[in-house]
Amino acid sequence: MGSVVARNRVTVSGASSGRPVVFVHGFGCDQTMWRLVTPEFERDHKVVLFDHVGSGRSDLSAYDHEKYGSLDGYASDVVEICRELDLRDVVLVGHSVSAMIGVLAYHRAPELFGALVMIGPNPRYVDDGDYVGGFSRTDIAGLLDALDSNHLGWSAEMAPVIMGNPDRPELAEELTNSFCRTAPDIARQFARVTFLSDNRADLDGIEVPTLVMQCSADAIAPDCVGEYVHRRVPGSVLVRMAATGHVPQLSAPEETTAAIRNFLSR
Repeated sequence: MGSVVARNRVTVSGASSGRPVVFVHGFGCDQTMWRLVTPEFERDHKVVLFDHVGSGRSDLSAYDHEKYGSLDGYASDVVEICRELDLRDVVLVGHSVSAMIGVLAYHRAPELFGALVMIGPNPRYVDDGDYVGGFSRTDIAGLLDALDSNHLGWSAEMAPVIMGNPDRPELAEELTNSFCRTAPDIARQFARVTFLSDNRADLDGIEVPTLVMQCSADAIAPDCVGEYVHRRVPGSVLVRMAATGHVPQLSAPEETTAAIRNFLSR
């Protein structure tokens, strides 16, 4: 296999002849974030995991500030991985910002993808006129300034907000540690790319079955955003989850797995 497999630390497991499911992690995370949901899919699907360049145990020497200065750079990697592994009819499961990376990958190579699953998608985090993304411009500027000045402090402060579930501090601790493992300069750029992107127009023209998974009390992708994505993608399915926070694959893996399974069985 080509260098993309090493660069993105691609791992393949499960049923070799099963329909491929590609899990794409969000900002500050890596493929281990999926470990509680993948065993269920390995029974009858080919499961593909990887780390975005700059995250986890990817090849940090492959990080290119220009390429990864927009979400398109990450989307091109997703397409490259699918082509390298000769995948077809892919179910792409994207968490948080990677829901939009998945949408961009779909537009780049629609022939590769058979379904999209978006967990906590937010096509634009900044409020804009009638559109509510959950953050004001001032909010985002403050968030990015705090990350610039104190990466570790920002991680310790933001991870519990993102994770939710204050009664389960071990979850926030795992996310904090994940954030802290990301090189500060890469974290800063990925955060800017994530929180300043506007992918609303990219929701047009999606012609594969799409599942939108909306958590309760999600500080990063509020309920109105999930509703917006659902409205913009014709025929999409919106599932409002009992799970709280922004990372249900860790906080509520059974509910997460069941929602995806039910969608795929249609």
